[in-house]
Amino acid sequence: MSKIKNDDVSLGRFISLVLRHEPSAAGIVLDAEGWADVDELIHGICNTGRKLDMETLERIVRENNKQRYSFNEDKTKIRANQGHSINVVINMKIMSPPEVLYHGTSEAFIESIKEKGISKMSRQYVHLSEDMDSAVKVGSRHGKPAVLVIDTAKMSADGFVFRISENGVWQSDDIPWKYVTEIKYP
Repeated sequence: MSKIKNDDVSLGRFISLVLRHEPSAAGIVLDAEGWADVDELIHGICNTGRKLDMETLERIVRENNKQRYSFNEDKTKIRANQGHSINVVINMKIMSPPEVLYHGTSEAFIESIKEKGISKMSRQYVHLSEDMDSAVKVGSRHGKPAVLVIDTAKMSADGFVFRISENGVWQSDDIPWKYVTEIKYP
């Protein structure tokens, strides 16, 4: 991996921290919908000793494999598409989900989830995937992965609302255990 690519990964992680969890880490403020002024973001990140310019920021946004970020039309503002632990309003599409979705977690959390359900924890929503591979990747970040199969058809019938972010991540409020139909240990 090239030096530039390694720098992009590191910068991308820091941008994610700033836009999803801690804008003050770059000395910026997000608006109510999570948008940051691009010039302020670049300046704030440079003030932390990191190097960032518009060309690099555009490359990070374009090449991020999870499509975490979006620019507005004239690229004067940027925001994270989902995953915020801070209070912002991201107007996601409310849609009917596929009949099942997947939630990646760690095997270590299964007993707690059986007792309490799937909790959004510090985020605004529980994140769900349309495919097992994505859920395995998410679960792998926390130890030995486990994938929960969620009966979203039953949840929808029971009045749960599902949203989908710009980058294709399904989101829900906390999910009671009764909607988990299977645990897979890949």
